[in-house]
Amino acid sequence: MLGWLRRRKPELPLSGAPAVRRLKCYSAGSGFVYEYYFEGQRPARRGPDKGTQYVFAVTADRKNYFAVSVFVSERCLRRFEKAHGRNVTGAERYAVAKMSLFRAFDERPSPAALREEIMVGAGDVEAIFERLGLS
Repeated sequence: MLGWLRRRKPELPLSGAPAVRRLKCYSAGSGFVYEYYFEGQRPARRGPDKGTQYVFAVTADRKNYFAVSVFVSERCLRRFEKAHGRNVTGAERYAVAKMSLFRAFDERPSPAALREEIMVGAGDVEAIFERLGLS
């Protein structure tokens, strides 16, 4: 009844995007060829979990772009840091988000399925760092 009192806080603006966007291409295991560029990042919260939301503009047809969001949890990153005795750099955090985007390109059956946010778990962080040789 008083739902208007519990309005969601507006999201913070995106930051961190390069001044000149670089359009990149990815041939996915799903059979689609995606073009994408990085829109930016912002602090975010998903329930009790704090983290960073990375936003990419994506197209599979070179006409219609849509936002794809990747949420990287601070809790998952801290778990990796504790297990490996080192801090995760900003570039490595971005790498986790981008590799998670690629995995979604490969595994999700269609571009429409990318509209659901990509949530990065602790096991995902470990697997990505191992794959990149950063463990």
